[in-house]
Amino acid sequence: MPNLAETLKEAGFMVLAVTSGKKAIERLKAAEPTIAGLITDIRLEQRSSGWDVARIAREIDPEMPVVYISGDGAPDWASQGVPKSIMIEKPFVMSQLIVAISQLLNDRTAGAAALE
Repeated sequence: MPNLAETLKEAGFMVLAVTSGKKAIERLKAAEPTIAGLITDIRLEQRSSGWDVARIAREIDPEMPVVYISGDGAPDWASQGVPKSIMIEKPFVMSQLIVAISQLLNDRTAGAAALE
């Protein structure tokens, strides 16, 4: 079975995959060009959680689409998650992930077009 990054690439997304919350935060802060969206597990290696990564992403880009995936973090989504994000609980099918990030990216594009 393909992993998340491979599935997203096959669906036409450009993917930057990292292995820890710390690395994700470093890449978000250094991103040129900017990163269009974030998919993060809640439980990450090292100190930073997916919640932390999403909050930093939103500090960098207040409208960044965020999709959380978790086997046990859904109950905390309301208090820990960023607004206008999507939570997908494990186990899930890859099409759910593709639909979720596509929806958020499309909503952002539609909102930007309305402002022009």
